[in-house]
Amino acid sequence: MSAATPESAPTPAVTPGRRRLLSVDVARAIAVFAMFAAHIGPPAEPEGAGYLLVAFDGRAPAIFTLIAGLSLTLSRGGTRPRKQPGGAVRGTLVRCAVLAVLGLALTELRSGIAVILAFFALYFLAAEPLARLRTRALVAVAALSVVVGPVLSYVLGPYFGYRATGRGRYPGFEAVTSWSGLGDALDTLLLSGAYPWLTYFPYVVAGMALGRVADLRRPGIARRLIGWGALITLAGHGLSALALGPGGGREALLRAIARSHAFAVDAPDPVRAVLAKQAGAIPSTSWAWLLVDDPYSQTPLETLANIGAGLLLLGLAVAACRGRLLEPLLRPLAVVGTMGLSVYAVHVIARAELHPHHGWPALGAFCGVSLVGCAVWAYVFRRTPLRRGPLEWTLHALVRSTK
Repeated sequence: MSAATPESAPTPAVTPGRRRLLSVDVARAIAVFAMFAAHIGPPAEPEGAGYLLVAFDGRAPAIFTLIAGLSLTLSRGGTRPRKQPGGAVRGTLVRCAVLAVLGLALTELRSGIAVILAFFALYFLAAEPLARLRTRALVAVAALSVVVGPVLSYVLGPYFGYRATGRGRYPGFEAVTSWSGLGDALDTLLLSGAYPWLTYFPYVVAGMALGRVADLRRPGIARRLIGWGALITLAGHGLSALALGPGGGREALLRAIARSHAFAVDAPDPVRAVLAKQAGAIPSTSWAWLLVDDPYSQTPLETLANIGAGLLLLGLAVAACRGRLLEPLLRPLAVVGTMGLSVYAVHVIARAELHPHHGWPALGAFCGVSLVGCAVWAYVFRRTPLRRGPLEWTLHALVRSTK
């Protein structure tokens, strides 16, 4: 769903630039399949193959968003930013409008999926001025946003009625049918939604900064991404464990739960019982909530760990795509990545219409159909602009019409 979708179909001779895009597409496809796992897969239990789901639990939308920011920077020159042509802002506005309408329409299907596309429209709109920053300034904004976004969400929550609960919403067409609906939608997109701007936009900025400082074509970049990704992931989870354990954070949370979350007091794990009622943010009943790293809590430490996981995944994808044996095998996966927007939309529709039973068979079917369907589509339309995917082509054509 990114602006970095390649303009031409893969060719037998893989250039360094094409290999760079191939690795990004592979990482994006894995993030899409991880979202499939969250929406139609079995519960993420720490046993057998379930460990893989545990590893991706809560990370799929974060990595998907991180890669969107990376793709935005790559489409503008990467480590050597290009001056944008006239009409670039109009193109961004059109892209955002299309994503917002598509997101609202998919939400109306009542699939049970918290559709992220309307949130993406806001992310891309907010990213436009940041794309003009110098690299050091962009890196600084990315680092600050990881902390400032969640803290602002915590501070502002009580003023908008979300002190102890009420997070995790996502907007539908009621957002454009009345002024009150518009106000609620802005509240949802910025603060109280499943993927609110305050706590998810840091992934976009981090991805944009990554595209400025890491040239995916350079030798050794895979090792650096893997090393830094593993270190950052461990730092996020390790600091949380220290703060909640020896630091006394868990005791503070249990006291807050006794005061403000009575329903969770007798739960096997009171902390997780409270967080299960939230999405995209934490309750504002104790500052100690900012120390947790649970999936979808969107605290500074969980955000840090998710960014690290995204770097690790991208590094592995870069390394794999440079292997003579693995690179051809990964191309079908990369094709899914180039059609991420279309695949995401189709999976929401399929979930709404088919009501699949959650489990490994449904997850395998969705992944398999995506691989085959995208490969067939890319082959049939290989000599036309439609090869990029139906929704990708439509979005591209609408954006180009503004220039």
